[in-house]
Amino acid sequence: MKRFIKTTWFKVLIAVLCILLIFVIIAIATKGGSSPLSTAVGTVTEPLARASSAVGRGFVKISNIFTSSEKYEKQIKDLKEEIAGYQSKLADYEQTKQKLALYEGALGIKEVNPDYEFVPAIVIGKDASSSFTTFTFNKGSKDGVEKNDPVIYGEGQLIGVVTKVSVTYCVVSTILDPNVSLGAYEVRTRETGFLTNNASLAKEGLCRLSALERTTAIAPGGIVCTTGVGGVYPRDLIVGTVKEVRNDEHDVSSYAIIQPAADIDGLEDALILINFDGRDEQATVTPTETEK
Repeated sequence: MKRFIKTTWFKVLIAVLCILLIFVIIAIATKGGSSPLSTAVGTVTEPLARASSAVGRGFVKISNIFTSSEKYEKQIKDLKEEIAGYQSKLADYEQTKQKLALYEGALGIKEVNPDYEFVPAIVIGKDASSSFTTFTFNKGSKDGVEKNDPVIYGEGQLIGVVTKVSVTYCVVSTILDPNVSLGAYEVRTRETGFLTNNASLAKEGLCRLSALERTTAIAPGGIVCTTGVGGVYPRDLIVGTVKEVRNDEHDVSSYAIIQPAADIDGLEDALILINFDGRDEQATVTPTETEK
């Protein structure tokens, strides 16, 4: 509406109305008779009056258009705010659903292993430059987290181990890291080995179960779990699934390629296991030489 008032058309309309007003005043002054002047004024003012009426109706229509435009703009703004509100609620729902899944897994673990003590943690950082995937979580020493605490997901899927602790956060190296080594066994055959890794397998999101017998009966599809030896990891955390078995070229042993059970690349939250039975044993994270 304000934009219309500032237009040239509006100024012309005002000028026309002023001229009409002058003629109307003259017509009223001479209304008592039918002088040539009044007749001339009537002749001039009649079409002008009709024009003025038409212009007035046009002005009303334009005014209505501007009013409707402002109304629609407000409705659009209200709809955008409403959509933003729904998006926020959807994000909250997804986060709640993830937390619920994490807590359900924790409840299942606690029922089977009442000695487990853990704290839920959220990923706040990821080292994208590392082929081994290193995460930073939002829990630290003030929450009871210590170096060498195992980190798990779901119903006991092993992710890795805490390698650095600050007051408010901790750094976790995953089982893809060649510097992380642990004892593991295949559930069906009960054959044991050492979970190690190298850079090439880490880039593929895989790890390696080494020191198996040359005649191993381990086959693709087998489930690999932790042995619990060493005290860093409790027994029977799920490491992953056997993808294939190969003979070692350097000795008479064999090794298995393992697909981790946890979705390490898509990790967003986890459970840090801060205590469990057997934790008092000598516990160290054994570094291994990175194979090329």
